[in-house]
Formats: sequence, structure tokens, C-alpha cells
Amino acid sequence: MQPLDDLRVIEMGQLLAGPYCGQLLADFGAEVIKVEQPIVGDPMREWGREKSGGQSLWWPVVARNKKSVTVNLREPEGQEL
Repeated sequence: MQPLDDLRVIEMGQLLAGPYCGQLLADFGAEVIKVEQPIVGDPMREWGREKSGGQSLWWPVVARNKKSVTVNLREPEGQEL
């Protein structure tokens, strides 16, 4: 059992500060659900040096222990969530 097992967090941050906070919360047991833009996703997916699969080296670090969903918050269906 971890300290934040009963906590659910909706992460809507981008780049480094927001995802890093979500990463820390997830590391302590919170269920972190990252909301990303459709098609492009979070800019951290492409930021910095890349490894052979084309994925950023940063992405596995800041996305670990998180769930991810894409939502278009400009559409009524996305706003209903």
C-alpha cells in the first residue's frame, strides 16, 4: 500500500512542471490520468533527444505510472467529461 492509493488526479499540464508533479503523485500511488490533445499528444512525447523508436527519452520518465487519454476540450463531448 502506498500513501496516495486512494487519490485520483486529472493531469492537464504540458511540458515539464505539470507532468513532473503528476509523476511524483503517481510514484506515491495516486491514479494519475493524463489528458492530452488529440492527434499531437503532449509535446514531451517529442521533446529532446530521441531513441531509435522515435520516442523522446523524456517521455517514459514523465509518463511513468500514469494512464493517458486524449480529449478535445473545445468540443462539447470533450467538455462533458
